Amino acid sequence: MSDSKSIASTAMPYSAAQADRWAAVALRTISPALDPDASDEAWAWLYDGRIDTRRALLRMEPCTVSVTHASTRITWTIRPVVFLPLSHRQGVELPACAHDFQPNASTQHLH
Repeated sequence: MSDSKSIASTAMPYSAAQADRWAAVALRTISPALDPDASDEAWAWLYDGRIDTRRALLRMEPCTVSVTHASTRITWTIRPVVFLPLSHRQGVELPACAHDFQPNASTQHLH
């Protein structure tokens, strides 16, 4: 059994730049509290690795940023996700196919 610990966090940035900036702000925020080796890892990514992270995100590739402080490994995993925007329905005619949908009997009680 390992004595190491891990920390997880979630954010929902809207772009590669926002995701990159979120990880950078988090690293800068915690870097004063890190041991010297972990601080060096953090600043190495901030100075050299950050551009590779941004490029990977722009190619829609997942990436990670990690530092190890004492026995704790801190990892940011950044995954691009594509969402389709929902259309606003007020004052907009629904497409014809929307009227073709007939809910089945098991969902009728929900209305």
